[in-house]
Amino acid sequence: MVGIAGDIPAHYPDPGKVVVTGTPVRPGFYAKTRKEARQALGIPEGKPLVLSCWGSLGAVEMNRRMADFLALCVEDGTPFCQIHGTGKWYFEDTVNALKAKGVELADYPALDVRAYIDDMPLCMAAADVVLCRAGASTISELIALAKPAILVPSPNVTGDHQTKNAKVLADGGGAVLLPETDCTPRRLYDEVRRLLDDPDRRRRMGEAVAKLAPPDATELILDTLLSLAG
Repeated sequence: MVGIAGDIPAHYPDPGKVVVTGTPVRPGFYAKTRKEARQALGIPEGKPLVLSCWGSLGAVEMNRRMADFLALCVEDGTPFCQIHGTGKWYFEDTVNALKAKGVELADYPALDVRAYIDDMPLCMAAADVVLCRAGASTISELIALAKPAILVPSPNVTGDHQTKNAKVLADGGGAVLLPETDCTPRRLYDEVRRLLDDPDRRRRMGEAVAKLAPPDATELILDTLLSLAG
């Protein structure tokens, strides 16, 4: 069973035959330290980095809110760097929404808005806070890198399973769970500022999230399969 450590599958008819392994994470996520990743991305020394992405294809409603969020960041004097992935369908709409708010991205090098984040392992390694959905792969990447996150689960998934995923991290102290219905741009911005202003809290969140999965899901899956085959 691919899942999160501590997720005891008691509802299975024979729980003793179920092994919770965690989800394998690409080796690239372990390739760079935070310092190395920041240097590779050219993040200025001493300036925190926020990473935001609402799925590989993006999310129209969240991109609308992110335009307001980024405008708040500009109004606040861009106190942090941000890499935001809009998804390929929403890049132009997001850029145009920012222009309508008087934000020309060329004037604000701290704000990196992309259609697609093709170097996600590097960006996540460099990030101080991650804003994202709560799909299984994303959750596993956050756990692998012990990254504090603000999770806004997609409300449009089967069985509301992203909220269940997010609750595991939030209940363990490793993330902030913010339902999309409550996720106004101002609320999200204020949550980010509170986290960035409290490095001790971020450290505790990172420590908490790191405890939620086996250290090497791929090896555990392989060992389990070899054991069964033997």
